[in-house]
Amino acid sequence: MNTVDVLKYGHGTVQQSVYDLPDSAWEKPGACGIWSIKDIIAHLASFEHVLQEVLTGIVENENHTSTPSATTPYLTKFTEANAQFNDSEVDARKGKTAMEVLAEYDDANSQVMSLITQIPEETRRHNGTIPWYGLDYSLDDFIVYAFYGHKREHCGQISLFRGNVL
Repeated sequence: MNTVDVLKYGHGTVQQSVYDLPDSAWEKPGACGIWSIKDIIAHLASFEHVLQEVLTGIVENENHTSTPSATTPYLTKFTEANAQFNDSEVDARKGKTAMEVLAEYDDANSQVMSLITQIPEETRRHNGTIPWYGLDYSLDDFIVYAFYGHKREHCGQISLFRGNVL
């Protein structure tokens, strides 16, 4: 699998979903439950931070594994309080503008893209590099399921919302 391409296409899907979105549309509720498009992007930004911490852990850890720790606040919160993680991270960004939230997502994605190239393909394919996710899974699996698929799902919701409401 070409993980770099998977991440690139996932990011491109997010960018395309909000391309040319009118300012008035960003904060309308209903794109995903009560969430607005801005909230979805805030949610995806928090996930990018999780992935950034996972990748940093693999890059910096000599045994090439990533586990939650004091230096991974997003990952720790994600693994310990997943049910609350989503809403609390969206709520934490309520005071930001849509463009600030999008910029945060873009910045975190840039870090992810830089980090993934520092991890050898063999390490990406190796099961057990993220033991908290499951010993039978690799980093590649985690990226495809929890990030690429996740982005596609939310971008589909944005597209549907744009078509029905805007």
